[in-house]
Amino acid sequence: MKNSNSSEILPTTFILVGIPGLEAEHNWISIPFCLMYIITFLGNGTILHVIRTYTALHQPMYLFLALLALAEIGISVSTLPTVLGIFLFGTTKIGFYACLLQMFSIHSFSIMESAVLIAMSVDRFVAIYSPLHYTAILTLPRIIGTGVIIGLSVMLMAPLPLLLQRLPFCGHNVLSHSYCLHPNLIHLPYGDISINNIYGLFIVTSTFGLDSLLIVVSYGLILHTVVGIATGEGRREALNTCGSHVCAVLAYYVPMIGLSIVHRFGHQVSPLLQVMMANAYLFFPSVVNPIVYSIKTKEICIVRMLSEKRARV
Repeated sequence: MKNSNSSEILPTTFILVGIPGLEAEHNWISIPFCLMYIITFLGNGTILHVIRTYTALHQPMYLFLALLALAEIGISVSTLPTVLGIFLFGTTKIGFYACLLQMFSIHSFSIMESAVLIAMSVDRFVAIYSPLHYTAILTLPRIIGTGVIIGLSVMLMAPLPLLLQRLPFCGHNVLSHSYCLHPNLIHLPYGDISINNIYGLFIVTSTFGLDSLLIVVSYGLILHTVVGIATGEGRREALNTCGSHVCAVLAYYVPMIGLSIVHRFGHQVSPLLQVMMANAYLFFPSVVNPIVYSIKTKEICIVRMLSEKRARV
């Protein structure tokens, strides 16, 4: 295709969908989505506020938790305009470049979330393996450096929008979700998508694949260290410090693996299942994590109760 014809092969808009087969119930379906956004913003916002306000929580574990909350808020902000636009106002169109921007934002914050989870697993290993040297190993400059690296990791996503712009869509512009995801977009163009597939596989392998492997290795080392603890009470206390993080890892990776399988065998899977798996991947971690960390993390519970007592006084 010639460059002069690029305006003809690139769609001006994409068509998004809500819940297939339940279009007449979209107004009612908007209620749980609104509740999920409220829980996400209030829950993660509260965690950020508590960590920022109380200097006792300016420790590696809670600073990483703050980064996780920021990534989850970023994902929710990226999806909110189109999701609520569809369910509340019936707005199904999104501009081509707006779609690329949303795709970039969603996947970038997802990469950040995965990177934060591996940082948190290393943090838990250091805390259990060498508790006396915990603060000496995980110093503030090292945490800041880790945060910068996590932030720069989103640059891996930068080529994907450019690679999509070079492909001929030839009028194919109907997506399968309420937001723009690369695995969905890449099935629309009519042309050679091998470069896109190879680079997409590189991103998945170098981020999610490597992160999940390192998390497994970290927990293997944690279990090896815990087994060496003399007392049963000590082993239980060590494992309890990992409970919230294990829940966060499962909440993130289980829906992601499910969505990957659904996209891989998309032609054999119902559209409803594809939509539900995508929604679980994007919304489940950001809703569950604030609740889990608020309940299971002793220090945050204590701070929250003290704040409530002060407010009553």
